[in-house]
Amino acid sequence: GSYEESPEQAFRNAARLMAATGCQAVKLEGGQHMAATVAFLVARGIPVMGHVGLTPQSVNTLGGYKVQGKGEAAAQRLRDDALALQEAGATMLVLEAIPAVLATEVTAQLHVITIGIGAGKDCSGQVQVVHDAFDIPPGKKAKFVRNFMDGASSVHDAACRAVAAVKDGSFPAPEHCY
Repeated sequence: GSYEESPEQAFRNAARLMAATGCQAVKLEGGQHMAATVAFLVARGIPVMGHVGLTPQSVNTLGGYKVQGKGEAAAQRLRDDALALQEAGATMLVLEAIPAVLATEVTAQLHVITIGIGAGKDCSGQVQVVHDAFDIPPGKKAKFVRNFMDGASSVHDAACRAVAAVKDGSFPAPEHCY
C-alpha cells in the first residue's frame, strides 16, 4: 500500500525509502495501470524496476500462486504491460511465473533488462528468494525453485553454486520452467 494511491504517494514513499536505506531503485508491481506512476517517479529521479506476471502483493486477486500469461489474451496483456513499463522509464523488469516461451518473447521485444523467476533461462538474469534457494524452511516450494543447499558445504558454497548454474545455463533447467 505504499504506491497504489497516487503517483505523489509513490514518490513520497520512494524518496523516503531511498534516503533511509541507500537503495538504488524501487520495485513496483503491476503493468499498464502503473505506467503513469513509473513515469512520475522516473521524471523525478527515482529509478524503477517493474514487476509483471505473478505479483506477490496481488496474489489474492490473481487467484493464488498461479502461472500468469497462459493463453493468448493473457500473454498479450503481459506483453503490453511490459512494454508500457519500459516506455514509462522502468530500467528493468522482473518476469515472474510465466511460460518460458513468453518470457523469451518479452525479453526479445524489450531493450531493458529482464530478471526471471520462474520464467525460463532466456531472461537477462535470474533471481531466487534466498529462503527458497537455501531450503529455509524446508518444505514444498514452487516449481521454479532449486535447492542450492543440497550437497553444499556452506551457505557461501550454495550461493557460489547458484551463480555458477545461472552463468553456465544449467539453471533454470526445463523442470524449473512453465
